[in-house]
Order: sequence, then C-alpha cells, then structure tokens
Amino acid sequence: MQLMSADPAFTDRSGSTGGSGSPDSHSTADTAFTLAGHSVMLAARRWEPESPRYIALLCHGYGEHSGRYGYVATRLTSDGAVVYAIDHIGHGLSDGQRVLVENFEDVVHDFRLLDVTARREHPGLPVVLIGHSMGGMIAARYTQIHGDALAAVVLSGPVLGRWATVDALLAADEIPDTPIDPSTLSRNPEVGRAYVDDPLVWHGPFKRPTVEA
Repeated sequence: MQLMSADPAFTDRSGSTGGSGSPDSHSTADTAFTLAGHSVMLAARRWEPESPRYIALLCHGYGEHSGRYGYVATRLTSDGAVVYAIDHIGHGLSDGQRVLVENFEDVVHDFRLLDVTARREHPGLPVVLIGHSMGGMIAARYTQIHGDALAAVVLSGPVLGRWATVDALLAADEIPDTPIDPSTLSRNPEVGRAYVDDPLVWHGPFKRPTVEA
C-alpha cells in the first residue's frame, strides 16, 4: 500500500484542490444510491467511466458533502477510476442531526459499507482511498483497520494529532457561532462563494460532541 499527500494533478488552475469544491460545470454525471448506516440511511453516489481500471473512494470533510467533489471525480474518472463517495451521518443528503458525530468509529464502519459495495460491483479492481480534512482523519483510521486491502491512500489536509483550534473550542464554556471561513478554502474566490451558497453545507457552529469525538 502507498501513502501519499494530495497530488498536484488534482489541483485546478486557480489553485483549489478538489476537496475545496471547485466549480464543476464540466463534471461527470453521478448515480445516487443509499446505504443503511449504523443508525440512519446514508446518501452515496458513484461516478463511473466506461472501462474502469481501479476504484477510488472519496471521504469528505466536516460540514460538507460528497456532491462538492464532482471536480475530483471527473479528474479521477478521466484516469480510469470508478469513484464512490458517501455523505457521513448528519451531512449532506444523509439522515441524522446536522454535523453531529458522537463516535467516529461508527463513521468508519459506515465507510466500510461503501468500500464493500464498490468491491462487490467491481470485483478484482484495486482500491484507492482519498480523504480530505476530517475525512482525512476518518481515512487514516480506516487505513489502520483495513489498510491491507488498499492499493494506496491519499490524505489531503488530514485532521491528525493535536489541533489548537479544537483545544480552544473545547475550553470555551459555549462553543462560539463561528462557522468555517470560506476565504480559507481556496485561492479561487468562486470556491468560497459556491461553499456559502450550497444549502447542503453546514454553516452553523461546531457541535461539541463532534469536536469531543
């Protein structure tokens, strides 16, 4: 198994990585489906080329959803990947209280369902795992458990180890209503505007149980 940081090939000409939700007017069409997660129904999607050579699993970040990864999926399908992604519990089109994650082991279990589905539908193909931000943390944990079955892992800005922002939030008596600053997402201002205008993105404060988890 190979472990690598985000490939510059997945960066658009404005400098935004795929996980930043770059405009996807030329994205490959996706097919939606659902999976029965550990406690709720989860929304998932698949982008498929004519003759896939490998499977790519996308693991999105906090407050966002798999639909923001159309640009990444298009880049990967052009390389021969069949791409699978899931909206974590409480995110995007999945059920559950918004952005509430009480145990990330449950999220890892949910992601396993996506992996199993992809392998069942495309037996024998190598599997690459790509995780961004909070999704990078989930992907890292997934790799600890199922790494022997992965051909490669790509972690983009993963939340690993100690993070001063989390420590500051947990130290507050009440977590302030300070959502993610969209200007920090990309050098391309269109990415930030798309993030702000996306009704499936969570624009509220962090949930304490999620931060504690």
